[in-house]
Amino acid sequence: MQAQQLHKPLRVGFLSAGGTNLDFQGPEPANPSAHALLEGLRDLGYRYSSDFVLEGRGGEGGPEHYAALARELVAAKVDVIVAAGPTVDALRRATNKIPVVMVGGAVDPVEEKLVTSLAAPGGNITGLSLQQVDLVGKRLELLKEVVPGRAPIGVLWEETSIGSWRATRSAAAARGWQLLPYHTSNRAAIEPACAAAKAAGAGSLLVVSGGVLFANASLVIQTASSNRLPAMYALRTYPAQGGLMSYAADLADLYRRAASFVDRIAKGASPATMPIEQPTKFALVVNLNAARTIGITIPSSILLRADEVIQ
Repeated sequence: MQAQQLHKPLRVGFLSAGGTNLDFQGPEPANPSAHALLEGLRDLGYRYSSDFVLEGRGGEGGPEHYAALARELVAAKVDVIVAAGPTVDALRRATNKIPVVMVGGAVDPVEEKLVTSLAAPGGNITGLSLQQVDLVGKRLELLKEVVPGRAPIGVLWEETSIGSWRATRSAAAARGWQLLPYHTSNRAAIEPACAAAKAAGAGSLLVVSGGVLFANASLVIQTASSNRLPAMYALRTYPAQGGLMSYAADLADLYRRAASFVDRIAKGASPATMPIEQPTKFALVVNLNAARTIGITIPSSILLRADEVIQ
């Protein structure tokens, strides 16, 4: 499909939880999520510069930056904003007029009052939501297969992932499993949280990723490893960087799919009537090198189900 011929290039805002503004510049941005979005737009016939330009902002893993960055994008008069899940609430507060396409948003966008309903959002926000209740339960079960027994599971969570933390708490209660939660509001909280989990007897770690944890993935991985805590992550980027394993929606696929929302909005569709979509691709990724580093053996039952095994 050819892109609609516009009188001027479509100005696509992009608000990310991590990275810096420099990561979003030009037709081949360094940020992988923005890169996937641009791939999706090119597949729809859009050409960078002539049909659209990207106006990106990176939160550098600091939720305290999101509100100011959201206001910057609004002041820049972009036509539509693609927003990473942890930043959506800041955009909700900054504008009720500019269309917002969320990617990997709230566990329950209706409960969190981002939209009226999934079928008819009713405002300026639509997009793709992870709705992770079932996903969280699956992560816990996979983690228990790797580390069976009665030892509690440490959980790293943060304010921008509070919905996922609540889902984790419910899933664990339903299975009779004990959790040791640690609120990680900034980078400095990560190492003490992992050390405290280990000292309290945690046998494993679940990382409920939000803006802080995602932007500091390498530190989270290093700290979990140094405390010899087998960790399950919410995004593939963690095992790709040396973490033990993840069970997650394909984030790049979600951002490519976000391009179709941008396209429809550019052609006059209202986000109020565009149903929120769910992920369709999920992958279990296991990093065997990480397993060797902390001295554990991944059960064959996990390896046989893995979509990707990193050696």
